[in-house]
Amino acid sequence: MLVYPIKERTSRNRTLAIHEEEAISLMQQTISLSAQVSVAEIENQLIHQNLFACVDFLPSAFIDLLIIDPPYNLSKQYGEKKFAKTSSTAYEEWLDSWVKKISRCLKQNASLYVCCDWQSSKSVQSVLEKHFFVRNRITWEREKGRGANANWKNCSEDIWFCNMSNDYYFDVDAVKLKKKVIAPYRDTSGEPKDWEEGANGNFRLTHPSNLWTDISIPFWSMPENTDHPTQKPEKLIAKLMLASSKPGDFIFDPFFGSGTTCVVAKKLGRKFSGVEQEPEYCQMAVKRLNRANSDKTIQGYLDGYFWERNSFAAQKSQNTDRLEEAKTKGLLDARACK
Repeated sequence: MLVYPIKERTSRNRTLAIHEEEAISLMQQTISLSAQVSVAEIENQLIHQNLFACVDFLPSAFIDLLIIDPPYNLSKQYGEKKFAKTSSTAYEEWLDSWVKKISRCLKQNASLYVCCDWQSSKSVQSVLEKHFFVRNRITWEREKGRGANANWKNCSEDIWFCNMSNDYYFDVDAVKLKKKVIAPYRDTSGEPKDWEEGANGNFRLTHPSNLWTDISIPFWSMPENTDHPTQKPEKLIAKLMLASSKPGDFIFDPFFGSGTTCVVAKKLGRKFSGVEQEPEYCQMAVKRLNRANSDKTIQGYLDGYFWERNSFAAQKSQNTDRLEEAKTKGLLDARACK
């Protein structure tokens, strides 16, 4: 069993850490597949395995929503393994090799979202169009890093939205954004027009678009932060999940990494499962899922709405209060609350 050394951190750093004494017990909470399984056998379970070693054992037509964050076509170290950049043709062949296998597991009215960067976006679209109805491409602002001296700073990523058929679920009301009102127009009676006036400011509900600028990348002071190199924010995944699934639906992630999809599914009352081959990331995911038993908060999402980035200070206070309450009751590891 691999145990990864704990990094030196400041007392205010809330990045999740895996301690030596818990590594084995965390891995024991995962499963692996060696034969055909039922939906019940993988429900709310994390599968520690290479996707190609287990995909044929998965049930047919059980997934309501598939969320995929595959290795991008970049040279990147993931735990003990390295994904090497290759040609667009070779990358498309790799994508297609598992996409066509996992499509068997989708219900006829299922939806799926596939994450990618701008360089691999064309390849991803090309493969998806062979198997699904491609509906839209979301572009979200990934504001992180110091930039480049000889090129435009790369701070966006894409998410392709697809369906198995023209019969699919989409709840626009569940993903409306609360934005600050810059020009608070009032009608002739002096009442706010299409916006709300409140103690925390003036806000307007807006329909979600395919351009997202309200996402914060997890960083050291956020309790959802891990050492995974390409971790997706819980807020981002929550948008996809609330728009395209209902409570009790089955969510699947074939490359779950640090577990964000599964954690958000648990917080939002969905069933979940997923696959990850790296033990280090499986440990992170299990620990995050255990924390979600007592902390259901999602940064940037409160009272049924998504809030603009840095627009609602009260949520930070509320999240802190909940965390301290859980700590007091002994529901969370005290080291994770620092």
